[in-house]
Amino acid sequence: MDSKDVEVVEKQLGRPPRGLREVAHRCPCGNPDVVETAPRLPDGSPFPTLYYLTCPKAASAIGTLEGSGLMREMQARLATEPELAESYRAAHDDYVARRDRAAEAEGLAPLPRDMQSTGGMPERVKCLHALVAHELAVPGANPFGREALDALPDWWSEGPCV
Repeated sequence: MDSKDVEVVEKQLGRPPRGLREVAHRCPCGNPDVVETAPRLPDGSPFPTLYYLTCPKAASAIGTLEGSGLMREMQARLATEPELAESYRAAHDDYVARRDRAAEAEGLAPLPRDMQSTGGMPERVKCLHALVAHELAVPGANPFGREALDALPDWWSEGPCV
């Protein structure tokens, strides 16, 4: 990863990033807003979050959505909308397959099959930050990530976060 991008991500997070592989998506301002991380940290401990949202402006806007009760509504829809539940399961499968490929590319053992993917998938809606990160990194992959992304304001409109 480019050293300038690493520097930006460190400023966004307020700490050194861990397990960085690459920028998975760039904000319209040009900065990274989602990074791809290795499925295991340098010490070997599992890190199941493949796509990590780094932009504090985006994270704040998503936090507002989470506080609105949107996740509860999404969760309830999983029980009543079978096609949505199937699409959410497919998002989980996509995430795990991509994480396994990242592990292979890093020469690492994949994470256990029963380990969570991200954001509560496939049974729960637990973290919109993770679901939006997945959707930004892989457009069209995550139905709830897409819905949340569509509900967000243009967080970049007032300039870069760092």
